[in-house]
Amino acid sequence: MGIKKKKSIKKYECFIYMLISFSVNKSFIKFVTDFGPLVIFFFYYYNGNKDLTIAIPPFIIATLLALAIIWFLEKKIPLMPLISGILISFFGGLTIYFNNPVFLYIKPTIINILFGFALFFGKYFTREPVLKKIMGKSISLSDIGWDLLNKRWMYFFFSLAILNECVWRTQSEEFWVNFKVWGLLPITFLFTVFQISLINKHKINE
Repeated sequence: MGIKKKKSIKKYECFIYMLISFSVNKSFIKFVTDFGPLVIFFFYYYNGNKDLTIAIPPFIIATLLALAIIWFLEKKIPLMPLISGILISFFGGLTIYFNNPVFLYIKPTIINILFGFALFFGKYFTREPVLKKIMGKSISLSDIGWDLLNKRWMYFFFSLAILNECVWRTQSEEFWVNFKVWGLLPITFLFTVFQISLINKHKINE
């Protein structure tokens, strides 16, 4: 009996270990798919004499590969990464074809405007905020909480669109490239952190 019990305990420990390993690897893979394409873009941009036409093709390939990995793991692709991937490929292709970087410059502007409009007009097509449709399974908030959070993200996306336009129209290409990664990402992270108090205030304990 003791030997059987030890074997069952070992099997259970192995199962837990495999589960933890899979979760860690999955989280790591998600991190890589989120930021890997940007790292590749940076690498080819600074190792290709700061030439966007050299950095864009591997950036597009890495983005499409990241989407394929997400689909392989989740059997679905979230809407925001999918739209972003499509626009990266589209505007990156236009930049190379017309040899005009403006197409890539305006990509963040268009993405943020689309997300902002989606959150604004979504209320006319659904009975609840679009953000609740996207995040409702992860967070439980009151209707007021979802409405406030939806409005905040809507204004945030529009603000990012305006900020991107100001930067690429007034600064150098290299400054814009660095701003896109080291500016927009920290700003988005900080904005997300500042929403924690609102979430905690309107959170519904199930």
